[in-house]
Amino acid sequence: MDYLSKILTLFIFIVTYNLSGQTPIDLQESPHDLHFENLADTWDEAIPLGNGMLGALIWKKEGKLRFSLDRADLWDLRPMENLKTQEWKYSWVYEQWKNNTYKEVQDRFDVPYDKSPAPSKIPGAALEFDISSLGEVAYVHLYIKNAICEVKWKNGVRLLTFVHATEPIGSYRFEGLTKSLPFELVPPVYNTPGESLEDNPVTGQDLRRLEYPQGKSSKNDNSATYLQEGWGGFKYQVHMAQEMEPESLTGIWSISAEYPSEKASRAVDIVLQQKQQDFTNAFKSHNAWWNGFWSKSSLAIPDEILEKQWYLEQYKFGSVARATAPPISLQAVWTADNGKLPPWKGDFHHDLNTQLSYWPAYSGNHLTEETGFINWLWKCRDTFKKYTSDYYEAEGLNVPGVTTLTGDPMGGWIQYSFGPTVSAWLAHHFYLHWRYSMDRRFLKEKAYPWIKDVAIYLDAISKRGENGQRKLPISSSPEIHNNSREAWFGETTNFDLALILWTYEKAAELAKELGENEDADKWKKIYAEWPSLATDDKSGLLFAPGAAYQESHRHFSHQIGYHPLGIIDFSKGENDRKTILQTINTLDEKGSSAWVGYSFSWLANMKARAFDGNGAAEALKIFATSFCLPNSFHVNGDQSGKGYSDFTYRPFTLEGNFAFAAGLQEMLLQSHTGMIHVFPAVPVDWKDTSFENLRAEGAFMVSAALKDGVVKKIMIRSERGGILKLKNPFLDTGFECTSKFEMIGDSIISIRTEPNEIIAFELKD
Repeated sequence: MDYLSKILTLFIFIVTYNLSGQTPIDLQESPHDLHFENLADTWDEAIPLGNGMLGALIWKKEGKLRFSLDRADLWDLRPMENLKTQEWKYSWVYEQWKNNTYKEVQDRFDVPYDKSPAPSKIPGAALEFDISSLGEVAYVHLYIKNAICEVKWKNGVRLLTFVHATEPIGSYRFEGLTKSLPFELVPPVYNTPGESLEDNPVTGQDLRRLEYPQGKSSKNDNSATYLQEGWGGFKYQVHMAQEMEPESLTGIWSISAEYPSEKASRAVDIVLQQKQQDFTNAFKSHNAWWNGFWSKSSLAIPDEILEKQWYLEQYKFGSVARATAPPISLQAVWTADNGKLPPWKGDFHHDLNTQLSYWPAYSGNHLTEETGFINWLWKCRDTFKKYTSDYYEAEGLNVPGVTTLTGDPMGGWIQYSFGPTVSAWLAHHFYLHWRYSMDRRFLKEKAYPWIKDVAIYLDAISKRGENGQRKLPISSSPEIHNNSREAWFGETTNFDLALILWTYEKAAELAKELGENEDADKWKKIYAEWPSLATDDKSGLLFAPGAAYQESHRHFSHQIGYHPLGIIDFSKGENDRKTILQTINTLDEKGSSAWVGYSFSWLANMKARAFDGNGAAEALKIFATSFCLPNSFHVNGDQSGKGYSDFTYRPFTLEGNFAFAAGLQEMLLQSHTGMIHVFPAVPVDWKDTSFENLRAEGAFMVSAALKDGVVKKIMIRSERGGILKLKNPFLDTGFECTSKFEMIGDSIISIRTEPNEIIAFELKD
């Protein structure tokens, strides 16, 4: 359907609504919307809707319109029994590694994760409508500005549906109907007849292996309810209710989760309460939240593919992140609807996945949504400390690398699921929240206490090597050598070492900021007892001393000291610059045959920080065009057939999507060195580029415009006050500034700002 035809169709509908008494709603079409001629026929290509807690996928299954319904806290939380043995100790693992009896470790702690179906995220249910009477679909459209899906049939019927941004409901309205549609609330296949199939964590295990009792279903002409009991007293309820009005069918659905230790409103009661508000008014409050979300930041670049992908990533982030919801898991609120457990059990992987998922929140100016991650980590702190005491036999704080909803360890490849520096990488997010918000209360009450506890723990588990320097007994580098004995290194890897060095550097920095000078001195002293990162003149950063990056691998753990930690950086001199370029060149030379989608997103971030705009844009383009499905979901494997990777499978996970967004933001604005740098890594042909309200460290809100390849304007709002340092983008050309400034050398503009002060820069004619 062409644009004029669509406008005419919409006009006809508006007239029809007015004649029938139906209230039209204002939809904002965007060039970044999703638009298809038909409903998707697989769940992972569906239209995604969500609010951080509830999610829906809109697609077609066996000729029926299907809403796959999900809730973030639907979990089977049965414990991993193999983690209660006396052998479950870092010290025992070290002994088996040292004695070359490592198969004992694999059998006890690696294999059960693959064999056991739980703990695991589980799906909710599906709502299906028989649409055979409606004929052919004209189009399917996702309005990302409004977070609403429209399905239009050629006979004039239209569906509008959304998951409310702030309420625990989903709403739908069929318009142009003369009678109701047959519907079914379809439970997951927890207990259907037949032999359950034992698959693997990547493709998903059969749901029937959970061995749940038969759920209870009830239905009448206008509503349906499904109640499912799970493990250990857990139960969840799905309820929908609808009403036929003149020429429209309007309905609401919800899912509730009940754990023995927590009381919660049931879905039946939620729907009954929310029915008091009609569809139009519910949409207005939903739309108001999304208007606020989209006002936080925006950008315009001359690459339509990358720009659209960025807006779709922002949309998905707004759909899965909330301050009061669980963190973003592997699939968040879009659990696989295929009769199986989700890939990798839909859990929380902290060796990369959760970290990358929150990267775009900082410069993207979505700190409110990002606090959901921080709040959950803090809530689970006692659980993490118990794990640290039980497994590492140490005080302080570490975090399991693979966790349940409640933060309990799940096992798996233990080099990473019980990795020694997981809490340090998570500490990076506490630090980033402080630096981007400059919230001193957060610094005092959460950021420094978390990092201090990590520092205490790392001090406890380290030992002296033969050279007198500190080291870990055994160390790993995700996910090098998978889960073999060789995945443990006798020397501390660059991955672990970078996180350790970063922890002590920032612990000292934050202690000093708070006036805790004795603490600061202590952390500086311990920092000096660790070695420097291992490098060589050919490949740059190594996995560990003497262990170079020699073949393609999906996880760039060896270079974490460069990105995101910034221990080495272009700003620190020629030696660092040389090491960084060697590291990136090695990745390029070894090729991408063993990469997945997130590898390209991460590489783009790395190249952007090295000021390689063309390289960053190329990596992002490969990601968007080859590792994403038509609905923008990242599916790990290469879907293009162009040979970018030997992995061609399609398990859906979100971290690659959000790392993409962070990579594009890194091209437009950098501030990790304490200095704001606008357009640091834009390709040479991006002559006209702009962004509004990206956030810089120091709590500065930055907007800037590049015209004909020249920076014309910059607007900066200082949220908290303090010293603003801006790399001078005007070069030798004069500029005007609304505030008093001084130049540091020829390249840095320095301004002492007041809270909420707005500073404008403009190129002189």
